[in-house]
Amino acid sequence: MIYLRKAKEDDLTIIRALAEQTWPTAYSDIISAEQIKFMLEKMYNQGVLLEQLRDGHSFLIASDTEGDVGFAGFSVIDSERYVFKLHKLYVLPKMHGKGVGKILIQEVFDKVKAEGGKFLQLNVNKANKAKDFYEKAGFYVKYSTVLDIGNGFYMDDYVMEKEL
Repeated sequence: MIYLRKAKEDDLTIIRALAEQTWPTAYSDIISAEQIKFMLEKMYNQGVLLEQLRDGHSFLIASDTEGDVGFAGFSVIDSERYVFKLHKLYVLPKMHGKGVGKILIQEVFDKVKAEGGKFLQLNVNKANKAKDFYEKAGFYVKYSTVLDIGNGFYMDDYVMEKEL
């Protein structure tokens, strides 16, 4: 059984810990260990996560009877067009294939629709097999982008979108 809860400020350390456990598996075949470390520090330090929470990002944490196993984060990015963005969705490798990602994404769909969202976008690395997961969930590739994230590192992504 998977349980979901809305993250509070006290849960930000859990989100960071889950990211540190999931990113090496998700990205080690795609980007360097140095870039993984840089991005984790840039995107998951306590200050950044707290600022996101205070700026209206919603975080969901998935748990089973043994502990926390995944998380998702989303926010509105264009209130005039009712566009939301799924910023984060990660599940512990030991839980892959057990439906945790599907439960998280469905809850994000439900929450975004409840807030009046019409579209949900996300970025996914072009070489990440998560793209297949998102396509099965109804997303399509809207365009590709290369983002300079600093320190000589880039994100080579697809921007995907789903109409809700």
